[in-house]
Amino acid sequence: MLNSTLLSTPVRALVTDDPAEILQFAINSYQRGPVALATLVEIRGGAARALGSCVAVASDGHFCGYVSGGCVEAAVAHEALQAIDEGSDRMVKFGDGSPFFDIVLPCGGGITVAIHVLREVEVLEHIIGQLGKRKPASIRYWPARQLVEVVEPMAKAHWIDGQFSTVYHPPTGVLISGQGVEAERLEQLARAADFAVVRLGVGESCERLIDPFTAVVMLHHDLEAEHTMIDEALHSRAFYIGALGSIRTHRKRVEGLRARGWNKEDIGRIKAPIGLFGPTRDSTSLALSVLSDIAASRLVAFG
Repeated sequence: MLNSTLLSTPVRALVTDDPAEILQFAINSYQRGPVALATLVEIRGGAARALGSCVAVASDGHFCGYVSGGCVEAAVAHEALQAIDEGSDRMVKFGDGSPFFDIVLPCGGGITVAIHVLREVEVLEHIIGQLGKRKPASIRYWPARQLVEVVEPMAKAHWIDGQFSTVYHPPTGVLISGQGVEAERLEQLARAADFAVVRLGVGESCERLIDPFTAVVMLHHDLEAEHTMIDEALHSRAFYIGALGSIRTHRKRVEGLRARGWNKEDIGRIKAPIGLFGPTRDSTSLALSVLSDIAASRLVAFG
């Protein structure tokens, strides 16, 4: 056990809210000493983060991750250091309903954070491995037993029978087909947003690259050029399918798809004209519109 009089001062080590990076930080830090994982398990009112968001805290005080907009993370890290010092898990409330009257969340709500002192990191390594394969993963936390274990992937983070399950999804994949400036700019901004981007040539097969966490984007000025990709996308479980073109162009696209045997429900999966807002008149606005639409659709699909 650490000496409580020598507790470290919390210092942010990484500015990231990527679950894979946070868990990898915990794994790496565990090689040098005790580590705690602080998970957002309850939201009262508004909150800046989703259930299951986490902060990893090393015994030297370094931490990364978020359970709020940044206003309570240092306090969470301090609580985690005390948990490491005592060798025991704890539940801590912040904001509304919290004993810490000097810590107020800007949203006016409150959160509860479960702090678990890691006894091993095999569970975290499993999650990292699954995400690397672009597969979802879930873990279950038993507060009464101070135990974390792997479970079958869940649809969303939740409590059941006194246990809290967290779900981890792979990062958003974006398959881009197109040769013009629109495709170039979309690729640049998608990579800047840390999406997993693949750029395809005209007529190139994309079927093996599409999973449920992938958005398929077709930015062609010729309907013939998108035939292969649009058929493969409609055969897939892609959460988003978008295609460039006006309302008139999309009517022609629909006629062609019907002629190839696609039904109304299938065709309805295609977002065309593409993007969340429009019409746009430059490549940057179009790219921002498309990425906004992808982000909004991902939120609806997976929370």
